[in-house]
Amino acid sequence: MVVDGVLELSEAARAPGAGEIAGATGYGVRRVAGGWDVTGPDGSRLLAGSRPEVPAEAGRYDAVLLDLIGDPAQLGLLRRRGLVTGGTLVLAGFADHRVRSEREVARRCRFWGAVPARDGDTYPVPAAGHGGAAGPLGRVLVLGGAGSGKSAEAELRLAAEPEVTYVATGRADPADPEWTARIDAHRRRRPPWWQTRESTDLAGLLRSVPGAILVDSVTAWLAAAMDDCGSWDAAATDAAGGTATAGARLAERIDALVAAWRQAGGYVVAVSDETGLGVVPDTRAGRLFRDELGRLNQRLAAECDDFVVVVAGRPMAVAD
Repeated sequence: MVVDGVLELSEAARAPGAGEIAGATGYGVRRVAGGWDVTGPDGSRLLAGSRPEVPAEAGRYDAVLLDLIGDPAQLGLLRRRGLVTGGTLVLAGFADHRVRSEREVARRCRFWGAVPARDGDTYPVPAAGHGGAAGPLGRVLVLGGAGSGKSAEAELRLAAEPEVTYVATGRADPADPEWTARIDAHRRRRPPWWQTRESTDLAGLLRSVPGAILVDSVTAWLAAAMDDCGSWDAAATDAAGGTATAGARLAERIDALVAAWRQAGGYVVAVSDETGLGVVPDTRAGRLFRDELGRLNQRLAAECDDFVVVVAGRPMAVAD
C-alpha cells in the first residue's frame, strides 16, 4: 500500500475481493486475473500478484509486486506497454525454494531493475532509479560448454527488457530433425513479443538494431563465416593464389564483428561456447575451429563490460 509516499507490505495489500481495504478508507481494490489493482486516495496505483493480467485500459503504476522468479518476462511486457516506467517501484515477491538463495534473488533483481521484497519493509515511492531499463547498458559475454545452461542465463538477463531482438545465427537444416527441434525449443522459450532475426550479418545488426540484443550464438556465427570464407579448404584455396585467401577473408569478417561489438551502444548479451575443455579434436577442421573460436572469445571478452561462465546451470561471474 502507498501511504504518504511510502509502500508498506502488509496483509491489507493482499486482501481478497474488491472495494475498499479494511481499515484504509479511500483505498480502492479491483480484482484482476492473477492479482489485484489497488488505487490509493491520492490516485497512486499498485499492481500486485503472481502473474496479474492487466486490463488494456490500465495506466501507469507507481509500484508493482510480482512473481518475477516464476515469470520475469511479465515485467518486460509491462514496460513495453508503458505501465512500468523509470518512476515505478518494482518489487520481486513470492521468492521461495525455486531459487537457491537470497543472493541469487538479488543477482537476478539487478538484471531486471527490481528490488527483492520482504514482508514488513517500507519502500519510497516514486522509486528513482528503478523501473526503467532492466539491465545496465553494455556488452555481456556468456560462455559455457554444450548443454551448460548458457542460453537460459542470457535469456534470464534480458527477460525484463521492453524491447529485445534475438539474433539467431544458426542455420536451419530441414534435413536434420534433431537440430530443427532444438531451434523450435529455443523459440518456445522466448517471450512472444521478442523480435527474431535469423542472420549471420552480426556486425550489421549490432550497429543498426535498437533496444537490447541477444546473440545466440557466436559459435554458430563463426561456423557459418568459415563456411562462407571456404576456411575448411584453406590449404587448397591458398595454393591457388589470388589476393584474398580463406584466412584473410575470415580475418576480415572477424575484425568487423569485434569492431561492431566494441562500438555497440546498447545492451547486448552474446552467447558463445568455451573451448579447450575436452580432448584435442582429431581432425584438422576440428582443431581449426577450436583455435578460431578460442581467439574470437578472447577478443570479445577483452571488450565486454560483464563476463560470466556457466557450468552445470550455475553462472560464475569472472572478475577483472
